[in-house]
Amino acid sequence: MKKERVLLLIAVSIIMQCPISIANDNFSAQTDEVSIEKITTSPNKTQSVNKPEFDTDAYAREYRKVTKDGAVMQAMELMKNLDCAKFSYKALMGNNLTEKPVHIEFKNLAEIDQKYASFEALGWKNEKKNRLYIYINEKHRNAPPEAIAALLSHEALHQDTLSSLNEETYAWTMEAGVWIKLAEKNPKVLDSPSPLVVRENMLKKLFEKGDYTNKYIKRAVFSNPGYKLLPTRSPGFEDEDL
Repeated sequence: MKKERVLLLIAVSIIMQCPISIANDNFSAQTDEVSIEKITTSPNKTQSVNKPEFDTDAYAREYRKVTKDGAVMQAMELMKNLDCAKFSYKALMGNNLTEKPVHIEFKNLAEIDQKYASFEALGWKNEKKNRLYIYINEKHRNAPPEAIAALLSHEALHQDTLSSLNEETYAWTMEAGVWIKLAEKNPKVLDSPSPLVVRENMLKKLFEKGDYTNKYIKRAVFSNPGYKLLPTRSPGFEDEDL
């Protein structure tokens, strides 16, 4: 059985612990333009740590190989303690196809290429270093950690240079499920004016409309112009019924 297939099967068992259905997302040297027509964060040590109980020094040591940004650390802590996000959490910490922690930071994506300016996040793989990178659009720097956690749960599923419509569907569905569970714990985040929360609420609405299946998320992915060149399947996401 392919390593990628094992990855998918483990993910399926984890994701089913939340009231969600399955859909996919892989990446590297490829983009995640999430907007249902538009659906996106960067490092800021003073603005991002917004919970008084957040121990910056302790988490800086724990996540030093992943990020230097407090907002990302807070999001990782939320993922760590949520069953349906633990698969993504472990992938970010190094349990992925590269067997190395994923580097995460906020960034002005236009600095990479102007065509990425409006993207929510960009996944990249450095083939020489065999390491994965996630660059979150800096406009999400001050988004609630719950929203960043949902986005990272999606992005953690992209672990190679290949992607597909199936993979994006899986990842969007994972993101919606994580957002719903975190919003149950902190309902106030649903009213945040953050652009990233606008995205997450849109995914939540699609997921609920489909009675917690990927029915409407899949339609949104397959009709997204940003994915028009993607194949239907990619390694680990070959199942036509995802």
